[in-house]
Amino acid sequence: KEILVEISGTTVTLTCPLPEGTITWTVSGTKQTSNEQKYVIENHNSSPTNVSCSSDAKTYEMYLNARVCENCEELDALAVTGIITADLLITFGVLILVYYFSKGRKGRASAGAGGRPRGQKMQRPPPVPNPDYEPIRKGQREVYAGLEPRGF
Repeated sequence: KEILVEISGTTVTLTCPLPEGTITWTVSGTKQTSNEQKYVIENHNSSPTNVSCSSDAKTYEMYLNARVCENCEELDALAVTGIITADLLITFGVLILVYYFSKGRKGRASAGAGGRPRGQKMQRPPPVPNPDYEPIRKGQREVYAGLEPRGF
């Protein structure tokens, strides 16, 4: 058996497993004799404390490191599960709405693409021919007559 600790706000209640009778509580070196199994610490300051309860030959000791606050709210496991489930459902709902609303926008043209309609791509005109590399045409052989191979 061990000392039972209950925390509510800034109040810490300790319950000794010894049977009712003369119980001596020692909290941070201060001894207090009581006939009750429960010892209540009002306005606990969250500092670590050594606690012991003893009666005759039996002694139970513990190291109390309890964080307390005035405005704390206690939540049970069902409430935490409900909050997490609701958050996931809302997130998936928003995700599905965004998916369905953005699904129909794929084929539409955007106004910021230069202001011209995006239909079929316009074909680019052929590149301007370079006069140095013009092909030889019939009737123009005399232009290239000086380019005959020379025999050495």
